[in-house]
Amino acid sequence: MTPATATSPKPETAAPVLELRGVTKTYRVKQGLFGKARPLTAVNDVSISLPRGEVLGLVGESGCGKSTLAKILLGLESPTAGQVLVDGQEIGAQDRMTLARRIQPIFQDPYSSLNPRKSIFDIVSLPLRVHRIGDAASWDKEVRKILDIVGLPARVMNTFPSQMSGGQRQRVAIARALIMKPEIVICDEPTSALDVSVQSQILNLLGDLRREFGLTYLFISHDLAVVEHLATRVAVMYLGRIVEEAEVGGLFDHARHPYTQALLKSVLTPEPGLGVPDTQLGMAYPNPIDPPSGCHFHPRCPKATEFCKATAPRALPTPLGHVECHLHDPTGPMFIGKEG
Repeated sequence: MTPATATSPKPETAAPVLELRGVTKTYRVKQGLFGKARPLTAVNDVSISLPRGEVLGLVGESGCGKSTLAKILLGLESPTAGQVLVDGQEIGAQDRMTLARRIQPIFQDPYSSLNPRKSIFDIVSLPLRVHRIGDAASWDKEVRKILDIVGLPARVMNTFPSQMSGGQRQRVAIARALIMKPEIVICDEPTSALDVSVQSQILNLLGDLRREFGLTYLFISHDLAVVEHLATRVAVMYLGRIVEEAEVGGLFDHARHPYTQALLKSVLTPEPGLGVPDTQLGMAYPNPIDPPSGCHFHPRCPKATEFCKATAPRALPTPLGHVECHLHDPTGPMFIGKEG
């Protein structure tokens, strides 16, 4: 599969349609019946700029805060601190109906995200009916049109989700998201519940739709192979923070953060005899209620020192983005050399 970077505009030439500035989301979590509520920071001071027409791949292990960030962008959660801007305007200041026209989601499991009691026509036309766009005749026309665009015949309009395959259901979910002609689509692991053979079809469809309609994607995934195929930039998330961000080619060829390097080692390859890759990270994931001191990644990092345990790294600019790691901080004692 060929990465999408070949036909993508360069980030520096496009204005950001979506921007996060120091976004933090903290919950109060009570442990046990008589336990005291403690803070859990799911998203920790995240700043992202997403130019129009780009695809930002957000990757990380389960529990790192990816889905919480998606809920914030969709207006389902409010940030504890920071700003979310769409075309320079705060998301909280915009009318919810207008915002829904501009930002639409595609969720992980197409079966659970589609109402099993509704027909495909009812599911796909629902946004038009909620927003009171057109009439019954135009709804039928628009549903037929969008179903054809996503590769489904018009005859499926009278069927139900349970009568369709997983790939067909995900096409229905994509049709429902695009019928409002949104500018931004939040894709929350849209292929992880599908067979490998179907994943490629859906990824190719998403790529074609992006080019045809000028869509901007935030593509959330734990699968770096999927992200490499579709994304133009990649942000790596660990325990609520973006620890590395770069153009997709630069990140895959010159990953700087030890966590990113470990994730790349975890990608399965078709080469015989290699077996299942070992990331050397172990099975334990740090407790977000009681995060490690200093660099949060230090308990799992093969390059960690006492300095890492005591001091949190700062965000450092790189030629292609930024990285949070003492190994690349020229003012620190662990600097390994010039950024290349």
